[in-house]
Amino acid sequence: MHLGRKTLSKFLIENVSGTRDGAALAALLVDVAAAVKAIAALSAKGALGGTTGTLDTINVQGETQKPLDVLSNTAFVNTFEQGGLVAGVASEEMDEPFPIKPPNQRGPFLAIFDPLDGSSNIDSNVSVGSIFSILHAPETGEPVTADYLQPGLQQVAAGYALYGPATLLVLTVGKGTHGFTLDREVGNFILTSPNIQIPAETSEFAINTSNERFWESPITRYVGECKAGKTGPRERDFNMRWIASMVAEVHRILMRGGIFMYPRDTKDPGKPGRLRLMYEANPMGLVVEQAGGRASTGRERILEIVPSEIHQRVPVILGSRNEVDRVTQYHSDYDAGTDKPYESPLFNERGLFRS
Repeated sequence: MHLGRKTLSKFLIENVSGTRDGAALAALLVDVAAAVKAIAALSAKGALGGTTGTLDTINVQGETQKPLDVLSNTAFVNTFEQGGLVAGVASEEMDEPFPIKPPNQRGPFLAIFDPLDGSSNIDSNVSVGSIFSILHAPETGEPVTADYLQPGLQQVAAGYALYGPATLLVLTVGKGTHGFTLDREVGNFILTSPNIQIPAETSEFAINTSNERFWESPITRYVGECKAGKTGPRERDFNMRWIASMVAEVHRILMRGGIFMYPRDTKDPGKPGRLRLMYEANPMGLVVEQAGGRASTGRERILEIVPSEIHQRVPVILGSRNEVDRVTQYHSDYDAGTDKPYESPLFNERGLFRS
């Protein structure tokens, strides 16, 4: 029991009262928490619940679906349809957004979500998560796709759930970033990490180095300098992490700092980035910025991008602000033709083979 500690419901009452549609927003985020609890229960069963393995279906992203992808999507959709608090829903797992129709009640918000981030990790029993974004809906009429294409700065709330040793819910309503832990005994989310702040400095970076041959010069330069450690221009050692789950990567950064990079590359010229703007980059960008971090494509602030399509992909570089600023500067240098490609210390004047 956590008598005297703040529950999610009490936190929301204190932080959204008096805002536009504040009571409805609080109720909607409680509904999100209910869907998260349902998915956490499914995830915890693993193979016993039939949630491992793959299906014979491909989603709109061209990815083979797993049973828990579909079950998680259903949990969110059913919650939003029956809650009477949203006018429409868009999911990473569905081709197009869909409006809430009678007999279900229409609400003042649009819900956008990635029902299960990092699902490739399910069979390995590695942490996965869910990501959500809440926007204002048009006041009248049935929402259409264009109504969802709002810059990230217009998000009313955003956050993620992490299904790991504990089930965590991290969210922002524009007043900082706050973390809650599910008390399974009583079924409540309890505030355990209020006002999270990402350290401005870090010595930890996360990137999939198997794609190094496809990177642009600014990323090659930055990662090369980090890998060089004390012998390189940064003159300190860095650690590298890669979990292949954005939720897990971002949560680690919120807890102890770091920089996460899924940059533009040439692996698939038709995709300017790997991650989805509406379902991943925008909500995570808001969570990170509200915790004092930065979120960029390398060339522009993620939250200022005007979306062009619901499944738009963008490069993502986010985390500790000083490191994100450095990577952004490297992109500016590269675009201006003034960058300095990294050279290994083994072969330059500071290296082992200096004359």
